[in-house]
Amino acid sequence: MDTKNESAGGIKVGNYVVFDGIPCVVKSLHKGKTGKHGAAKCRIEAVGLFEEKKIIKVMPASDNVQVPLVEKRNAQVLSVNGNKANVMDLETYESFDLEITDEFKGKVEENNEVGYWTVLGKKILRQVK
Repeated sequence: MDTKNESAGGIKVGNYVVFDGIPCVVKSLHKGKTGKHGAAKCRIEAVGLFEEKKIIKVMPASDNVQVPLVEKRNAQVLSVNGNKANVMDLETYESFDLEITDEFKGKVEENNEVGYWTVLGKKILRQVK
């Protein structure tokens, strides 16, 4: 897996984390001290990058969470078939298919340049240039 460990207390809103094998973006974060002998706790609310699933975790601030390594790259669109776009990476010249989400329907056209991310071995379309 392409991840690294970071303490839950060091996470900020907008960071990426992996909960239950799902890469997520942190939407809200609450840190609180519980008591005289208790440890600081973090309540992390995150939304999945791929399926928009909301996940809430409460854990000690000293616990480690996995942070995915996000690789951001550009590609040229070779062809569009329904909700799939065949693209070629502009650095490695590798060809592969990307799913076109509802957000980008009608915007992805042949010979356009797009930005995509590789997260935990999955590729996702994130930008049309």
